[in-house]
Parts: sequence; structure tokens; C-alpha cells
Amino acid sequence: MRQKIVPCLWFDREAEKACNFYSAAFKNTRVGIITHYSKAGFDVHHMPEDTVLTIEFEIEGLRFVALNGGPLFKFNPSVSFLVNCDTKEEVDFLWSKLSRGSGPALMEVGSYPMSERYGWLEDKYGLSWQIMLVKNRPIQPKIVPTLMFTEAQSGNAESAVNIYMNIFENSALDHIMRYGQGEEPDKEGTVKHAGFTLEGQSFAAMDSKRVHNFNFSEAISFMIECRNQVEIDHYWGRLTADGGQEGVCGWLKDKFGFSWQVAPLILNEMLRDSDPDKVARVTNAFMAMKKFNISMLKKAYGGTTK
Repeated sequence: MRQKIVPCLWFDREAEKACNFYSAAFKNTRVGIITHYSKAGFDVHHMPEDTVLTIEFEIEGLRFVALNGGPLFKFNPSVSFLVNCDTKEEVDFLWSKLSRGSGPALMEVGSYPMSERYGWLEDKYGLSWQIMLVKNRPIQPKIVPTLMFTEAQSGNAESAVNIYMNIFENSALDHIMRYGQGEEPDKEGTVKHAGFTLEGQSFAAMDSKRVHNFNFSEAISFMIECRNQVEIDHYWGRLTADGGQEGVCGWLKDKFGFSWQVAPLILNEMLRDSDPDKVARVTNAFMAMKKFNISMLKKAYGGTTK
């Protein structure tokens, strides 16, 4: 089954280098579709024609999109990627690879209550990884996107998980661990760690009341690949409800400040067309949109405006 929710990583102009870096760190990787900027929209994106726009790549079965978006947004640990490892040697190997060129670790690799071999780092691009030995682990994905609800959002992890599970099909709460008495500053009963699935994909969430001075940003978003306008309308309406914010070009923020992209699958096909006029028309059309309108995109692609 095709992965429906795809983490999108916003880089300045280093998407290609980052993909090479991750390919050298992980054993099972693959680079997929690459799209490029066209002349159209230069006044907005300021990227020279033929500059790489996006790179689809896969690490250990999880598909990502790397975006060359410019210097607007930076990664922070509010979203990290938990890597489940089978051996201590695997933890140490990944740590040595991903920590090259990085700053001080968020949690040095070592023994902790949740695992005898664990560490949390930001790599040289600022992307956060939790690398953990999991003994006798059940069948589960190797890499799990993890959302940390901090600052004003601390305490909202459980509410967010419930809302997301109501929006997406094939969803379930896999487990939930709560903070107990005496674990201040975290409030008793809030989420220490929750595992859940959306569209059959694994995710995790946690609350943290400690002072972090960061929160969710557009640097990491989840892109929802939609087959038709009905799906676009559904996800856009539900995720912007009750305090969410509409963005442009299919981007939005939900009520918790987390960023999503609600995008039609057909758009990538249009942007890869060999006819530059078609690509320009489609680009100009979608850059004027907030929520994507597939009918209007098709009209632009075919050269009609009525």
C-alpha cells in the first residue's frame, strides 16, 4: 500500500547534499522522483530555473520529500525521527554517521530507563533523530515520526492524537504512557509517550513541560497525497477546523500549530511534464491557490481558462 502521509523536510538549498548524507548513514535507502523549479513563479520563490525543487527519497521503508525552499524555516526537536535498532552496534553505527558535523547532543548516547542504548541528536542540517535499541521488538517500522508538544502546546498531545485518529482512516492508538506523580515539571497524566497509527502508518507523540524555546514550524510538515477533490476538501476542512490556519499552495496549520500539506497526486505528474508551457501554467495556477482545486489545475494544464 502506498504511503499516504509523507514527511516533508524544508532545506535551504541543501536537499541534494542531505539526501546523500542520509544515504550514507542508513543501509536501506532509495532516491525517487526529482522535480525542478521552472521560470514561472520566480518573483515568489526566487529560485533559478532548473534548481531542484523536491527530491523524493526513502529510508528504511519510510518515504520522505526533501524541499529546497530557501532560508525561511529551520528544523528543531519538536519533530524527530525515532529509529528502532536491533543491536547496540547498530545504534553506535548510526550515531557515528548522523552525528558527523553536528553540535552537542540533546541526549548523549548511553543507558537510560527506556533503553540500555539510546541517544538523541540533531544532525548537521538540524534534523533530530532518536536512536534507540529495542530488544525483542514486535514488527513495526524502523523509523517513526515523533511529535513533541511543548511550550503553549504542552499537554495537548493526547487531544491531538485523538483528533488525528478521527480524521484519518485505518487509525488506532497502539499504546500510551503517562507521566506520574513526582515527574515535574510535567503534569501527572499527560503523555510521556504515545504510539498511534494513521492510514496504517506509525507515529508517536509526547508532551514536555520543560523550557525548550521551540515549537512546531513549517520546516517539517506532513504531506497528504490525495487522489481526488473529495479527499482534499475532507482533509483541508478537518485540519483547519477549530482554530487552524489556511496557508498557500496547499499548506495549512492545524489548531496545534503543526503544518500539513494537502496535495493532489496528479500535481507531481503535471510538474514533470516535458512541455515547459504546461508546467508554467500549472505553476502559476497553484501558486494563486490556498486549497488546491484539481479542476482548475487540469484546465491550466490543458491550456484552458474557462
